[in-house]
Amino acid sequence: MIVTPAVRLAAAGAAVLLLALPVPAASAASLTEPTPPAPRFVDPARLDRSGTQVQPLRGAPEVPSVSALSWVVADAATGEVLAARNAHRKLPPASTLKTLFALTALPHHEPGERHTVADAELTGIGEGSSLVGVKEGYTYKVSDLWNGVFLSSGNDAVHVLASMSGGWESMTRQMQEKARSLGARDTHVVSPDGYDAPGQVSSAFDLAVFGRAGLQDPAFVRYCSTRYADFPAGSWSYGIANTNRLLTGADGVERYPGLIGVKNGYTSNAGNTLVVAAERGGRTLVVSVMNPQWGGGLAVYEEARELLDWGFEASGRIQAVGSLLPRKDEREARGTERAQAAGKTSGAKEALGTVRTEGPVRAQAGPEPGSAVRALLETKPRGAPEKAAPSGRAAGLPLALVGAALGAALSLWLWRRFGAGGT
Repeated sequence: MIVTPAVRLAAAGAAVLLLALPVPAASAASLTEPTPPAPRFVDPARLDRSGTQVQPLRGAPEVPSVSALSWVVADAATGEVLAARNAHRKLPPASTLKTLFALTALPHHEPGERHTVADAELTGIGEGSSLVGVKEGYTYKVSDLWNGVFLSSGNDAVHVLASMSGGWESMTRQMQEKARSLGARDTHVVSPDGYDAPGQVSSAFDLAVFGRAGLQDPAFVRYCSTRYADFPAGSWSYGIANTNRLLTGADGVERYPGLIGVKNGYTSNAGNTLVVAAERGGRTLVVSVMNPQWGGGLAVYEEARELLDWGFEASGRIQAVGSLLPRKDEREARGTERAQAAGKTSGAKEALGTVRTEGPVRAQAGPEPGSAVRALLETKPRGAPEKAAPSGRAAGLPLALVGAALGAALSLWLWRRFGAGGT
């Protein structure tokens, strides 16, 4: 058989059409995924042990020897505990418990809200309490009261804010619930202002949890990092200074570079306690220190300084010994509680009516629906067909048939147009 120019031209045309057809997509099975990094195992029970817990890698600096009965150094971003001593030892927290009070009460009122103090709101303040100077009959902005809490550790300001947020007993319960929700298992709240009370305890671990949680709230950060403020007294005001010496540099304590806050405390029963956070080189650490045994009343600041310095220096050369995040069993327990709550709301399906649309329903106004309601709203209409996305092979097959037909038609036309040769 002699291949004429017309036949060669027809074949070339068909080949061009076939090359223009889309290539079927590769199947998912043929794709290779990168190997995920191996998870690092951290034994959560390690922090339950007594003594200093640390896992240094090669070249890590030595953990400083400090006198505090309990302390924790943690990464604020990840929650990893870099080192700790007696992390879960239950001790009186003094005014560092005000960190939990702030986490609980801050959402109740806007900073610009004004409140006139009643006499009943100032009753029951413990003898010898630190005060900012709140007076009956005076009107204060909520932000003024929070400055009194964070800067002057004013128990009078705590009593007023607690009264505005449900009362003393209600606030005690709210704080206890907040602690549990954060995975703080060592804290027992009796007096929301941190005043010594029988049975009131916390731990260096829990205080670090509270400090880390506070850093996620811009209002909390603003108050705890304020060094000086004016506190109103009717027609005039007076200056107040933050009693956290690492923040202000008062009483011969050198200011710590990059310090954010958070809260200091002291009672005769608790000794000196402190929660601090500092940022350096894009990394933020949280340190809690409870009851140093020597060095005087300012030792708590110097021991916190040593632990912060160590934490920043040890960056990348230490393996975590625990986490400030809630333990798995606690998360699972809360998941079970949410699932039980969802079961109780399953009857809401009929109450929502019969209107359904394809895909999630977006509310025009109102609060974000809970997980159970949101799952119900996103349910497809009963009996609605699923729209399966065509695979690359299935989508490419009809186009291939069309291309082959066009190629054959072109070949036939060329053959008729130019003729065929041969004997």
